[in-house]
Amino acid sequence: MSVYLAEFVGTAILIFFGNGTNAATTLNFSYAKNSGWIVTTIGWGLAVTFGIYAVGQISGAHINPAVTLSLAMTGDFEWTLVPGYIIAQVLGAMVGASFTWLQYLPHWGKTEDQGAKLGIFCTGGAVDQKSANLLSEVLGTMVLVFGLLMIGANQFVEGLNPLVVGGLIVVIGMAQGGTTGYAINPARDFGPRLAHFLLPIKGKGSSKWNYAWIPIIGPIIGGGLGAGLYQLAFNGETGILTWACIASSTLIIAYAIAEEAKKK
Repeated sequence: MSVYLAEFVGTAILIFFGNGTNAATTLNFSYAKNSGWIVTTIGWGLAVTFGIYAVGQISGAHINPAVTLSLAMTGDFEWTLVPGYIIAQVLGAMVGASFTWLQYLPHWGKTEDQGAKLGIFCTGGAVDQKSANLLSEVLGTMVLVFGLLMIGANQFVEGLNPLVVGGLIVVIGMAQGGTTGYAINPARDFGPRLAHFLLPIKGKGSSKWNYAWIPIIGPIIGGGLGAGLYQLAFNGETGILTWACIASSTLIIAYAIAEEAKKK
């Protein structure tokens, strides 16, 4: 199996389990309906875990363009592989989301809430404030990448690493996920959003493309921020691209605070 096919498969597994958890807890007539945020965060954590178990030995199981770009920024991944990884991740996410649609095929027409159906596929702000939502995605992905680099610097019993990463995803969801649904992964949002747009989902409503840039830009900047802070903390240096992410994050923080202050 090629590294690109591995990223496709790993991301498809991630999204099939992740979007499937969203569907199970949201759609009418699902036995798991209203089972809550804890179930959602654990489901997504295990989705990441098994995506990594599936293809980690082949491609490294980035299954996230923000991770791929962050590792390239730090020199730990070849830039020539980046486009292929990202394309494979987005396509895998679309396929995983499409399988979720098939899994719950008779349920879509029995659920009238268009926003709830969109939320099964992709993310959105709990409060409609773009600067704050962008900041949330930046900070969530910062924690993700910083945490992944910390996990990678430690030795674990063979085969345990994916479970530790899954635990990181769970705690990010519990601690940071309540603001935007914690995309922290451009492919995780864009691929399923595109699937939502293209699939004949009964009563689906808008795919809300006016929000789609936030879970793309936020995780990319946040991933670079996390990688840059890790380099500074443990190596005493960082590169120009991670410095750019640090500077961009600072501006986003300042703008979000200023926008919030205007409302008082």
